[in-house]
Amino acid sequence: MKTPIFFKILIIVLCFFSCNTNNINNDKDFIYLTEQFSDLKLIRYKVPGFEKLDLRQKKLIYYLSQASLSGRDIIFDQNYRHNLRVRRTLETIVANYSGDRDTEDFSNFMIYTKRMWFSGGIHHHYSSAKIQPDFDSEYFINELITKTESSDQFAFPLLKNEDKMDLARFIDNIIFNDKLDHKRVSKDGDIILNSANNYYESTITAQEAELFYKKIKSEQTTPYFKQPEFGLNSKLDKNSEGNLFENTYKVGGMYGEALEQMIYWIEKAKTVAENEEQIKSYDLLIDYYTTGDIYKWDEYCVQWLNTKTDIDWINGFVEVYGDAAGRKGAYESIVQIKDMEASKTTEVINEYVQWFEDNSSIMDEHKKENVVGVSYKVINVAMESGDASPSTPIGVNLPNNPWIRKEKGSKSVSLANIIDAYDKSSTGSGFLQEFCFSEDEVKRSKKHGEVADKLGTLLHEVVGHASGQINEGVGDPKETLKNYKSTLEEARADLVALYYMMNPKLVEIGLMDSLECGMAEYDSYLRNGLMLQLRRIEVGKNIEQDHMRNRQLVASWAYEKGLKDNVIKKHTQEIPTLCKTSGDTLSHTKTFFVINDYKKLQNIFGQLLREIQRITSEGDFEAGKTLVEDYGVKVDLDIHKEVLARSKQFNSAPYGGFINPRYTLVKNEKNEIIDVEIEYPDDFTTQMMDYAKNYSFLPHLN
Repeated sequence: MKTPIFFKILIIVLCFFSCNTNNINNDKDFIYLTEQFSDLKLIRYKVPGFEKLDLRQKKLIYYLSQASLSGRDIIFDQNYRHNLRVRRTLETIVANYSGDRDTEDFSNFMIYTKRMWFSGGIHHHYSSAKIQPDFDSEYFINELITKTESSDQFAFPLLKNEDKMDLARFIDNIIFNDKLDHKRVSKDGDIILNSANNYYESTITAQEAELFYKKIKSEQTTPYFKQPEFGLNSKLDKNSEGNLFENTYKVGGMYGEALEQMIYWIEKAKTVAENEEQIKSYDLLIDYYTTGDIYKWDEYCVQWLNTKTDIDWINGFVEVYGDAAGRKGAYESIVQIKDMEASKTTEVINEYVQWFEDNSSIMDEHKKENVVGVSYKVINVAMESGDASPSTPIGVNLPNNPWIRKEKGSKSVSLANIIDAYDKSSTGSGFLQEFCFSEDEVKRSKKHGEVADKLGTLLHEVVGHASGQINEGVGDPKETLKNYKSTLEEARADLVALYYMMNPKLVEIGLMDSLECGMAEYDSYLRNGLMLQLRRIEVGKNIEQDHMRNRQLVASWAYEKGLKDNVIKKHTQEIPTLCKTSGDTLSHTKTFFVINDYKKLQNIFGQLLREIQRITSEGDFEAGKTLVEDYGVKVDLDIHKEVLARSKQFNSAPYGGFINPRYTLVKNEKNEIIDVEIEYPDDFTTQMMDYAKNYSFLPHLN
């Protein structure tokens, strides 16, 4: 599970770490925000402590970074079957176009290309709708394609017996036909047929896929409650006779070319590993990528949990948000360095994790008698790739397989330097003053908001995702709750955090200084869930992204259930404005949601937590579907228009992503590695073109 960066919450320990890097003497010399376009901003992040690592550790980071980047093609192909051809066509134009680059059309072409890089393909990274270009088809074919020729480093991705203009017409239809493959992840109708991702052959239906995996699970000798995540590392395909089969991601199989490169670098990493346990984990990962055996993934995850190192690595086909059925894992990689000082402060959460479980509002039969293996630490990212880049989580809790989490535990990390960079790139937009109802609410947020946000995320990741258990005989939530699983799981983790944010125990154990901190978190959650997050979607559209559905579900349900007791009051203000053209005084409405009783709201959050845990534990699909559809999907059109209008005054892109550092080996005259240097590139286009040149291993079609 991962916490996305847009949630804009910092981890409780962030204030304890230092941000020193080579050749940057103080923070004011480091430029975080590099550019903004469309709804995106590009940010740099530092890697604190890299200079203090010994040579062996630096080499380990270098090798793991190379392995991570070697798999970057995979996420493009997973997101859409034609993404690699589109990307390589656009990159060839960027490299070799001989026409005028100072026109508005070319500027719009570059913005489209950068949006494609950012999203890992031609569908928006968050809404999953196809990105619409601000240049036309005629300009694309008659100008860009016509005035571009292939070169040694960047060549048009032609198929057999295809010429440049054949390719141009094909790509033109892909880009400009907004009815073709419109949604990468569809929540409507047949969710697999209507999704453009490349996890399933294009004619496979949701029912066919469900029956296929139901049969696989039923044929296993392994007990149902200890089975692996079937389908995680494969595309479900169909042969010429119409029979379904798994095209497994492995050496010699799908994505084999990229996996071979990754294995090469993992073998290098073994030579500088920190201990034998880490070497064993690398061997298991290599075995998994070589064979494609999904049982090997569980073996690796268990070994990874038991491996204690300062340099760690998340790598694999991990999160399933990109599959409407919640089954297929997206390629993801994060190289990370433990923040020693900051991680010490997390021990209190680890110490009280059983207390949190025992005192939860969920039914006793749904509580874990013994919460095992929960660990939480603060890390600094050294490299990201795949589904984790450029759009980046701020917290991660893995593994995702329920039986491993129950019997072996999980690792939770907060990405401290990513959070820090995101925070420092923000310019103080004024959203707080605009959307807070009272000066008291503003003051409370300024005084307690940062700690509240940090603590909320910490409780979500460490306690929330690790809490509760599935009833015996009930299947994996991805099978029982299907396409609603991700929304309900994120809501469940949020509710655990919210329920405890108003508990005096948190003051007693020193996690916050007063319950005012919890009040600030409640204020912030409702502002975001009922209003602010709406600026990320188009007017008239329903909410489709799981994290957004989760937040609206929780906030809307709480608002409705509290109406009788006036727990949350909807305030409207008529604001007079002077019309500059007519001189008339006009008015517009401002809406605010104000909490009148925080303790009653805590109780409401506890009720919803109890119900969502029941739904999860019992596999109650219909109840889960009703909750999500009734509270998490539909948008109040008037409030949506109002939020967009009120947000226009602020120059702040709603989505942020990151430019990675660059590592270079330093060698002596004997060709021996004597150091690894780190640099911080400031140009997104240059980095993406460099990646295209050096880490492009897959065929055009897979």
